Amino acid sequence: MARQVLLIEDEPNIIEAISFILSRDGWSVATHANGETALDAVERHAPDALVLDVMLPGRSGYEILQDLRANPDTADLPVLMLTARGQKKDRETADRLGATRFMTKPFSNAEVLSVLREITDD
Repeated sequence: MARQVLLIEDEPNIIEAISFILSRDGWSVATHANGETALDAVERHAPDALVLDVMLPGRSGYEILQDLRANPDTADLPVLMLTARGQKKDRETADRLGATRFMTKPFSNAEVLSVLREITDD
């Protein structure tokens, strides 16, 4: 059975690139683009991993991650955070809130695939 990944990202080019590379690798990819309803999407899709952008309309990825970690049902969900802002404080915030991995844009598709394989390899 294909592993499920939910991509919460609002940039169409990034959605297309990540969806393509993961689908080609056998992942089942669902996408969502709104921060306000992101937690509902996580609940609805019950993914094996989450790729979460920091800057989203409605709510930030940091706020979403904080809520995910506070919920026992999603506390252990592997989360790869993506951001265009790669300052040290952004990485520290992601680490403090419990991101599994943190990656700055631009990134290589192979890097995203490699990290997702790594964080879901139990």
